[in-house]
Amino acid sequence: MAKKESQTKSFILRVDAATMNAIEAWAADEFRSTNGQLQWIITEALRKAHRLPKKQRNENETTEQ
Repeated sequence: MAKKESQTKSFILRVDAATMNAIEAWAADEFRSTNGQLQWIITEALRKAHRLPKKQRNENETTEQ
């Protein structure tokens, strides 16, 4: 059986300790994992800059309502 291609990509991110502590605290406040919080931050920044692909932009607009 062939392995399905993942929809997500992994990468290494280096962040200073103070920034990471702030992200972890923010994630805890919103009941998200640190990874989930980083994904949300990046997606929101892309959405606000109108940089998301059209399909993903429409999906995000639908879930926000």
